[in-house]
Amino acid sequence: MQDISAVARAVREPAMTDVARLAGVSHQTVSRVLNDHPNVREQTRLRVRAAIAELGYRPNRAARTLVTGRSQQIGVVAQNSTLFGPNSTLAAFELAAAAQGFAVSVRRVRVLDRSSIAAAVEHHRDQRVAGIVVIAPTASAAEALAEIPADVPLVAVDGDPDRGGALVTVDQEAGAFAATRHLLEAGHQTVWHVSGPLDWFDAAGRARGWQRALEEAGAEIPPVSSADWSAASGYRAGRMLARMPDVTAVFAANDHLALGIIRAMAERGRSVPHDVSIVGFDDVPEAEYFSPPLTTVRPDFDAVATETLALLLARIEGEAGPSLRILSPTLISRESVTAPRV
Repeated sequence: MQDISAVARAVREPAMTDVARLAGVSHQTVSRVLNDHPNVREQTRLRVRAAIAELGYRPNRAARTLVTGRSQQIGVVAQNSTLFGPNSTLAAFELAAAAQGFAVSVRRVRVLDRSSIAAAVEHHRDQRVAGIVVIAPTASAAEALAEIPADVPLVAVDGDPDRGGALVTVDQEAGAFAATRHLLEAGHQTVWHVSGPLDWFDAAGRARGWQRALEEAGAEIPPVSSADWSAASGYRAGRMLARMPDVTAVFAANDHLALGIIRAMAERGRSVPHDVSIVGFDDVPEAEYFSPPLTTVRPDFDAVATETLALLLARIEGEAGPSLRILSPTLISRESVTAPRV
């Protein structure tokens, strides 16, 4: 007759004691390896890691919380939208957190206002998360963060650099400056701008960078065409710009706006880049397959995620005071920019 206990062991999830037995160490040593304790010899650490991989062992997060006194879950507050930038930031953060042994619980809100963010933060606090990340790209979100208790370990992403507290953001102004200067250096006399909603810090920063580049070059500063972030909104702005023969260069506040502008220009018989050069922002995966491939500004979403997690862990460990991380984006030159016709 088959040993019933052996059958039970075969079908149950592997436990820490199984890892310890296979690695030839105590379960306390396994626990120290799982918690990255420094007082473990490297050879022992490798043996335990090999046993974990062989058995497919998954740590019990609830038990680990009891041992370490710290939850292994991080709460994120984000707007319920399909926008490329915020969603890329969230996806990169989930991967970075998982690599450090943290689960991520996302609370999406319809609008980033005071009551919605406060309710989402309270939800995460009720779940006893270790810390909270708020993707806060709008002015209303920044106002809401000012009311979060100071003892909550919290990091904002893409928020207001002047707010104080812990913040990780992309240098939007520097990216826009580089995009505009690239168009000026191609020989264009000035650059028109289609912005995102100016209550977004991203859009406001990009507008400042565009204007600063024109001012430093002594170029004329055209009026801004304000839009939302969609290709449809870019198309509407592009139809207006396409009717103006003196428009030879456009900096769009994101790639979807640029796509709409390219469509509007084509319908008017104006070729990109031969009649109008265009630069976008974000470097969406489709940007290099636009017609023509789009010159754009690429934020490093992985670096944003890594810096956010590092800053949050410091907050969890009790580090206080303002902490600001501003990360530089990269200009990606493709085929949508050329010298203007003479």
